[in-house]
Amino acid sequence: MNIIQLPLGEVHPYKNNPRKNDGAVDAVAESIKQYGFLVPLVISADHEIITGHTRFKAAKKLGLSSVPCVIADELTEEQIKAFRLVDNKVGELAEWDVDLLPLELADIAQDLSPFGFETISEDEFGEEFTLDSGEKKPYQQISLTLHDKQAELILACIDYVHTHGEVKETFGNENHKGNGVYEVVRQWAEQKKLV
Repeated sequence: MNIIQLPLGEVHPYKNNPRKNDGAVDAVAESIKQYGFLVPLVISADHEIITGHTRFKAAKKLGLSSVPCVIADELTEEQIKAFRLVDNKVGELAEWDVDLLPLELADIAQDLSPFGFETISEDEFGEEFTLDSGEKKPYQQISLTLHDKQAELILACIDYVHTHGEVKETFGNENHKGNGVYEVVRQWAEQKKLV
């Protein structure tokens, strides 16, 4: 993969870009200003943007004369269209770890509020605020790979126990599917005299 610098005027946005990004341009421009242009645009052989429309707008806002680009000339037109959507969508699938994020933010003296991170001083917490004891939370996230038929049966069982009001004990867990799976397994374990 080769990264090349191209004059800003030689790169053009995709006219049907379905991503509305104007609200992010200022933050991206600030990021480029503070850290540099570290993530290149991905463009087609004719220099049309595949991904990086927000970075392109931020570069224009900053008055940059050139931008780093990767030319993805090995992609077909269909792959280009798909990658445009996929590249933007996959970021939405991730979540912040609410236990680790504050630890990372605490190690950074720089104000990150221009990028959407709120800073709160100790005074803003108030007297009633207490820090977490650091004890492990009593919840676990389990990931499973299921065949469609397996998933269909499990989801039907979850729906059944919820619909028939059989979910009695949630232990404070607010996860609908987790509570349903627990109830189905609890009933099975009770029948097998495992509990």
